[in-house]
Amino acid sequence: MLLAISPIDGRYQNKTAPLQKLASEYGLIRYRVIVEIEWFKALCQYNDIPECPALTDSAKQYLEQIIQNFDEQAASDIKEIEQRTNHDVKAVEYYLSQLFKQHPDLSKHTPFIHFACTSEDINNTAYALMLKDCRTLLLQSMLRIYQTIDSFAKDMANQPMLSRTHGQTASPTTAGKEWANVAYRLSRQITQFEQLPLLAKMNGAVGNFNAHVCAYPNMNWPEFSEQFIHQLGLHYNPITTQIEPHDNLAEWCHTLMRFNTIGLDSCRDTWGYISLGYYKQRMKDGEVGSSTMPHKVNPIDFENAEGNFGLANAIAGFLAEKLPVSRWQRDLSDSTVMRNIGSVFAFTLLACESWSKGLQKLEVNEEALLNDLDHSPEVLAEAIQTVMRKYGIEDAYEQLKTFSRGQALTLKGIQDFVHQLNIPEVEKDRLLELSPDSYTGIAETLALDNA
Repeated sequence: MLLAISPIDGRYQNKTAPLQKLASEYGLIRYRVIVEIEWFKALCQYNDIPECPALTDSAKQYLEQIIQNFDEQAASDIKEIEQRTNHDVKAVEYYLSQLFKQHPDLSKHTPFIHFACTSEDINNTAYALMLKDCRTLLLQSMLRIYQTIDSFAKDMANQPMLSRTHGQTASPTTAGKEWANVAYRLSRQITQFEQLPLLAKMNGAVGNFNAHVCAYPNMNWPEFSEQFIHQLGLHYNPITTQIEPHDNLAEWCHTLMRFNTIGLDSCRDTWGYISLGYYKQRMKDGEVGSSTMPHKVNPIDFENAEGNFGLANAIAGFLAEKLPVSRWQRDLSDSTVMRNIGSVFAFTLLACESWSKGLQKLEVNEEALLNDLDHSPEVLAEAIQTVMRKYGIEDAYEQLKTFSRGQALTLKGIQDFVHQLNIPEVEKDRLLELSPDSYTGIAETLALDNA
């Protein structure tokens, strides 16, 4: 692995290993084999094709074994055929033809392998199955992160924290409310990602069922194709050219990008909070934070996640922009690009694993949070000027601006200002009871209700 060009298959190979059987060249070949076999089986199940009779139990079992026993040697055999054909999908057809000839109930039916199909029928469906399985894998990491952050929101719901809008001290919140914000954002994207339909088509060379109708004019080919796509757990695209136009893949990329962007945003914020001392990081025995400064515990997991989220989005963004564009009924510029879809999965998975690892190390530093609030009494100015407005004091904002902006305020100074206000005593008493750590609105409720 030291000679790997990409860190996905080198430095990070152990972390991306779950994707190897799904999003690799091997995975794509295996999905093609599945689609070709399932298409053949569907033809055999249709009563109006007498030349392709119902399969015997022995033939069904044999076909199932081809799929179940598919391994790297089988993929290598197909690649060897491809060296002769210079066509990857045709190589799968020839490979299956060889296997069919070895079974007495299938040997006469090799013409119905890849029947009426264009290679894109097989490829687009294979990629859709790949996306389906990779999504299942990614969702496990996404949900694990969501659950961790959701628990943070609940556990820290009443932990006061100074907000920092534009990097400056601002109205207090709670640590839990800020985690609830991230959890809510993630939950929307996870739901959309999980529910996004994956489209596929099986309609021939230019999407018109030309060859299908020529061979069997009385068959309802659109209905047959739709049923076939549905039984694979995919959604049917009824109108295409030679290619499934990839709009759906662009939607898939954009949804994943939004999840990744929220992750990147949260990782940067967490990095900043660690820098401020709001959170500590638990270290494992033997870990080194810095090669020269023994005291340091670098937030490397959040930095790694940020970088890999960025890489994933860069590739996904290009795929979403490029793939829906095709010259006339088909050009092959999408083919070489599509082969990089696994990188999107891999970099996203890497980012999620780093993010999750970083979150597991976090420990809230209550002392630092309260100390920051104690040194920021100026945040109470918002509350005071709002109550002043309630009682018709027209220059309330200006008075507080003159009093507070650029000044080294103390809590006593603010209380002295409140004492001289011309407002009811009950309101004065309420303002005098305020402190930065209690001025959090309904942050706790929001954190608990929306986490």
